[in-house]
Amino acid sequence: MSIFKLIIRIIYKMTQKTNVAIIGTQGLPARYGGFETLTNYLVEYLSDEFEITVYCSKTPKKNRLKSFNGAKLKYFPLKANGWQSMIYDFITIIHAYFTSKNLIILGFSGAFAFPFNRIFRKNIIFNIGGIEWKKVRGSKWSAGIEIRLKKWMEKLCVKNSQIVIIDNSSFEKYLIERYNIIPVLAEYGGDHATKIDISDSILTKYPFVDKPYDLTVSRAQEDMNIHMVIDAYKQLPERNVVIISNWHISDYGKKLFSENHERYANIILLPAIYDLEVLNSLRSNCEIYLHTHSLCGTAPSLVEAMSLNLAIVAFDVETNRATTEEKAIYFSNIESLINVLKGINPDEIMDNRNKMIDIASNRYNWKRISNIYKQHIV
Repeated sequence: MSIFKLIIRIIYKMTQKTNVAIIGTQGLPARYGGFETLTNYLVEYLSDEFEITVYCSKTPKKNRLKSFNGAKLKYFPLKANGWQSMIYDFITIIHAYFTSKNLIILGFSGAFAFPFNRIFRKNIIFNIGGIEWKKVRGSKWSAGIEIRLKKWMEKLCVKNSQIVIIDNSSFEKYLIERYNIIPVLAEYGGDHATKIDISDSILTKYPFVDKPYDLTVSRAQEDMNIHMVIDAYKQLPERNVVIISNWHISDYGKKLFSENHERYANIILLPAIYDLEVLNSLRSNCEIYLHTHSLCGTAPSLVEAMSLNLAIVAFDVETNRATTEEKAIYFSNIESLINVLKGINPDEIMDNRNKMIDIASNRYNWKRISNIYKQHIV
């Protein structure tokens, strides 16, 4: 090989961007979900420096894009949720082994593909997403099997990854004790949530915004404790609460909705809202944001509410205390929630809002989060 060709090859390699694959989401553009939003901002902040491929789930051809914000989109004819998710993640991980040097894998559905990395020797950055086996629901018999399976899948992922990402500092002790590894903390950003004033159209559609109201957004699952909020506000007719949820996804949600919808003047139950402008308008103008999740890590909905400069009343668990740096107001049952709401005053609300926005500004911004991932790309 001539010296000239050698120089050309060296220059070519130096100018090539490092390949990064992002796996484990529906894809882009992000429509919902914490992992999709994370992917969106990793692409936004890192695509100038890296050659990013985002794997996307089953999408009609007419709706497919070749690229998004500088990232290549690669589609597979499988769904990212439900029973197909394990197959989807397995196939996309195997594909990425052949095409990318770095794999950012979100969630552990593709666990069975992780051991193959002993052959391919890629740099896997694995976001564990939470301690999933603790979220298992169902009968004692089926739950026992599911817990053992999820523990085993979690172990496969952790043991075959170069970097393990956690989204909440409360998970660190668990991973150190169970796997003898020190994980990397990278939460979620909330600075994409923007405050929006009440418009005439919002006032017409949601007339309750003309008076003070509290608000909560969550999935209709028992560990989201929506029932506690409803039962508390039944005893506080002087306070209005708006509860936004996908009521139809569970028997729990369907029962709560049928028993309480339009039964109490101060309790307003709304279906899930996916229009961010509408959702942010309703969130921006509430007095108190109630975060009721009990089994989440750093919940995107919570850091978004903090970024919107809202006062936070949160369910009292370690993860929520870590997210809010012990500076929110906490409740653990119906009685304590009633006492909090009865005793809180405007000065306390304002003080709490200031504390939450300070934390969010320093910790929960996407540029900072993206830089953490960047540090571990090789």
